[in-house]
Amino acid sequence: MTFAKFFIFGVSFSIVLIKVEAISWFRIQEMFYFQSFHMYGVLLSGIGVAMVGFWLIKKVGKIEISPKPLQPFANVIGGVLFGLGWGITGACSGPVYALIGLNVWPALIVLAGALIGTVIYGYLRKYLPH
Repeated sequence: MTFAKFFIFGVSFSIVLIKVEAISWFRIQEMFYFQSFHMYGVLLSGIGVAMVGFWLIKKVGKIEISPKPLQPFANVIGGVLFGLGWGITGACSGPVYALIGLNVWPALIVLAGALIGTVIYGYLRKYLPH
């Protein structure tokens, strides 16, 4: 039953990403050129939903969320690498499965890059500051 819930959620999330054009390379390009507010609105909506969700989770008390230490250097490096990959490929890691589902096969390269990056991080993690 758990797999079915997550599968349904994933499919629903993909449909939302497609409908709001969050998977459109054109919309992503507009965002990076500061030509349109569309993608910023999508991202800010996601932040708003996450804020309400975390507030509800804390209120119900199902899980405990502990603050992470501030790591400016690591955050800047990680953000720059993620942003470069996003800008070069025109695809974020969120909608890559939706793109593959729409038969946009070059998205497999993005998925492979994300998986390779995860493996590299796994090997380098012990050398990174905690």
